Amino acid sequence: MFAVLGASESIVFVSALILMLLIGVVQLVGLGGDIGIDAHVDADVHLDADADIDLLGWLGVGQVPLMVLLVVFLAMFGTIGLIIEQTSHDWLGTMLSPLIAGPAAFLAALPMTGISARGLAKVLPRDETTAVSLDTLVGETGLIVTGRAQHGSPARARVEDAHGQAHFVMVEPNAPDQIFEEGEAILLIRRENDLFRAISRGDHRLPQLGV
Repeated sequence: MFAVLGASESIVFVSALILMLLIGVVQLVGLGGDIGIDAHVDADVHLDADADIDLLGWLGVGQVPLMVLLVVFLAMFGTIGLIIEQTSHDWLGTMLSPLIAGPAAFLAALPMTGISARGLAKVLPRDETTAVSLDTLVGETGLIVTGRAQHGSPARARVEDAHGQAHFVMVEPNAPDQIFEEGEAILLIRRENDLFRAISRGDHRLPQLGV
């Protein structure tokens, strides 16, 4: 095994494992700051992406922090590469060229990284996020902050979601003859793409909103 570790054919795999260890040490001693930690976003986030499994999801992207995913991939790539070289050494009496073993280890490491990421996602703590779909703003009250909203001419409104996070959306009155002046309180009643339809806050009675 030591002969394989010190061979030139194994340099790329040993280097991957050393890099993995260095990243781990940096994270443990806190020198990495927020590297690899899911960022907390205080802006409007559209979460209307297709839920179908894609390539990135298959690889585990989005399930664990990217730095963790990188560490897992390096570990898998380095380990699989060394196993390939050790097996070739034992069975064939010679080690494979990195041009052959490298791509083979890379392809084998991808699904293993995805499987490991999905396993880690179940046990690793995740940062809470207040990111919400814009559809959840329907039923929330807001305030016209910029412009004069009328049919065919939207104005900018400030709306808070259930987490108390502010969103700025474009609003038009639901009724064709209604007008919202700047500073007027409104209630969002439906969404049409990037535009919200609203009624005056005094036009409804919703106990949960305290009015």
